[in-house]
Amino acid sequence: MQDKELKKAIKTELFASKAPLEWAITANNVLYTAQIPINKEGKVVDGGIEAQSKQVLDNLVHTLESAKLNTDNVLQVLIYVTKREYLKTFNENYAKYFKAPYPNRAAVIVAGLAREEMLVELVVYAQCK
Repeated sequence: MQDKELKKAIKTELFASKAPLEWAITANNVLYTAQIPINKEGKVVDGGIEAQSKQVLDNLVHTLESAKLNTDNVLQVLIYVTKREYLKTFNENYAKYFKAPYPNRAAVIVAGLAREEMLVELVVYAQCK
């Protein structure tokens, strides 16, 4: 039997996915979240990697704030992009959201993401207060 106190969903204003998922879960004082570049209507934003980088980071900030956290709480970021050259633009945007000491990071170039039009996705772990 699963202990209902083991994990807690964080309520956000992000688009309510039809997939069986939560935008963020906390357990053992860690927030677990994955973010994609969608707007409030659930549409992947237009504007290429520049717009998608900003949207995915804005969605992350919103999720952190919903959990009463901020980017200082972020411990690790896993970045998935569909082209290596997207990392330069992503990093330029990322630097506007985080300050030293920066979270641990890994970046992976993938053949594709869940939605064909997505160019970037994040998996993030943050320390809860």
